[in-house]
Amino acid sequence: MIRRLPRLLRDRHGAAAVEFGLLAPAFLLMFLGVLQVGVGLHAYNSLRNVSSDTARQVSVQYQTDNRLSNSQIRSVGIANATTAPYLLKTDRLTVTADDAATQRVPNAREITLRFQYRVPTFLEFAGIQGPQLSYARPIFVSLG
Repeated sequence: MIRRLPRLLRDRHGAAAVEFGLLAPAFLLMFLGVLQVGVGLHAYNSLRNVSSDTARQVSVQYQTDNRLSNSQIRSVGIANATTAPYLLKTDRLTVTADDAATQRVPNAREITLRFQYRVPTFLEFAGIQGPQLSYARPIFVSLG
């Protein structure tokens, strides 16, 4: 048995398989992490764009003398976010529309529109949760 030990130490058959087995999980986790970053960036850009679309729709409604309540503005935001091209998931999305504490522009209503979204994750098997993204913007609509 001891005479076979030097020969086993020199034998390199299967070394590549062992090295692959050791490194593959780390590379797979890094690959999924890069995908997760891409999904997160997409979700953040979607939040920014859907807030702009919602603000634009609210502004147009006010220009036609259709004054929307905060709950109606929230409904418009949810409808925009959950339909094409954004397709954000309703159960991961929170939309709020509140009047600003201090109105900065005379004869205008300032509404703070806030979107929050929990990004889906590929890494739940590793115990990593998706991030919670938040984006807020003001909407100024004329009262006169």
